Amino acid sequence: MGWLSKIFKGSSHKISEGHYHGRYEGDIVQNEPSCSGDVWSETENEDIDRAIALSLLEEEQKGKRVIDNEFQLEEDEQLARALQESLNIESPPRHGHGHGHGYGYGNGNGNAYGNGNAYGNGNIYQPVPFPYSTGFRICAGCNTEIGHGRFLSCMGAVWHPECFRCHGCGYPISDYEFSMNGNYPYHKSCYKEHYHPKCDVCKQFIPTNPAGLIEYRAHPFWVQKYCPSHEHDRTPRCCSCERMEPRDTRYVMLNDGRKLCLECLDSAIMDTNECQPLYLDIREFYEGLNMKVQQQVPLLLVERQALNEAMEGEKSGHHHMPETRGLCLSEEQTVSTILRRPKIGNGNRVTDMITEPCKLTRRCDVTAVLILYGLPRLLTGTILAHEMMHAWLRLNEGYRTLAQDVEEGICQVLAHMWLEAELTSGSSSNVASTSSSSSASTSSKKDAGSQCERKLGQFFKHQIESDASLVYGAGFRSGHQAVLKYGLPATLKHIQLTGTFPY
Repeated sequence: MGWLSKIFKGSSHKISEGHYHGRYEGDIVQNEPSCSGDVWSETENEDIDRAIALSLLEEEQKGKRVIDNEFQLEEDEQLARALQESLNIESPPRHGHGHGHGYGYGNGNGNAYGNGNAYGNGNIYQPVPFPYSTGFRICAGCNTEIGHGRFLSCMGAVWHPECFRCHGCGYPISDYEFSMNGNYPYHKSCYKEHYHPKCDVCKQFIPTNPAGLIEYRAHPFWVQKYCPSHEHDRTPRCCSCERMEPRDTRYVMLNDGRKLCLECLDSAIMDTNECQPLYLDIREFYEGLNMKVQQQVPLLLVERQALNEAMEGEKSGHHHMPETRGLCLSEEQTVSTILRRPKIGNGNRVTDMITEPCKLTRRCDVTAVLILYGLPRLLTGTILAHEMMHAWLRLNEGYRTLAQDVEEGICQVLAHMWLEAELTSGSSSNVASTSSSSSASTSSKKDAGSQCERKLGQFFKHQIESDASLVYGAGFRSGHQAVLKYGLPATLKHIQLTGTFPY
């Protein structure tokens, strides 16, 4: 240990401007004369005796200094042990992958309506403090020589304590542990603030599950992250856009129990008369495809209960669960329709709704089209375009006994086509609506080019395209592929002749 004692000696002495002012002491070296058997002379003996006496006197005067050196030796041995332990501690990698270093969080994505495994187990790094420098070292922070002062050894480099700083807040990291993202160190609290996901509903950090992983729910379109508990704690969700809004968001409570967010309410259609211009637009859309609906089919906006009762009265038909929002009737029924747009009263509840029973008489194979009230214009139009295709199929020969996936699939194709046309032409709807020569139906359109409504339209389009059901989803994808390949007229002709989509 003699060489370590040499290295560390003087390390506890004062440091001034990076220069060392201590002296190495404690090793007493005496030059002893060689002896080959010669007799010492008397003068030489006297000189030896005098030297011995002086040496004893000097040793007596240095007694305290020897004791100090013993204390210094003990301290140096402790420092040597600290150095040896530091060599056994694995330095963190210089290059990290994603958000996986420190504080126990990795990187991952939540699945739509499923379990998102995010921020897996990471590493917590411990900077190794050396009380004093043991040589000429360059600080990785300021690129200057550390000299004989305190320093930290971490991330494969050495640092002045004041130069080892958090990449998040910029303040020095003085904690015993720190976290990393890539090559950047963070305070554990700063890392959590930057990389631990927060719930979009309660605005709190999403908690870990019993396995120590962060588990959350994520909407596939709106890219929301929220705690799994909010699916069971009665947190409201908009019945139209399906978003689970932050806790302080206001909703409108419809009288059938549905909740509507304010963005969807802005373009919501609330009564039968308000829906008539949209109905005319869709009839014109079908005429533009050379698919005119020959009969004047009544259109009624209804509440959820009236729609469910009408659905039970139908002898046939496939309905999209968990909730049906449109229906093409073929039977004679009496249906309660909404006459006047309801008002929004206290507590954001719908009040003063006026309904009227409407007796439907069968004059053809379609008695009426029913649409659920209170949905945004683009969603209402998408549902209406779907139900109008049902009506067209029933009013034309050769389409009455189609398989469910074929009938619902081609109806979804027409709904998707109408919605896509609306989103494409939305930017020019403002000009058309202000033109003096525009039709009444066009002038009644709301601004489809508004950012909120366009985003809603893209969501409704995404819903059609990503539907996982075998009837509606798979049917749409087969029909859409056929129309893209062969065109709509040829696809309809093939369906009429074979009852299947062309491939």
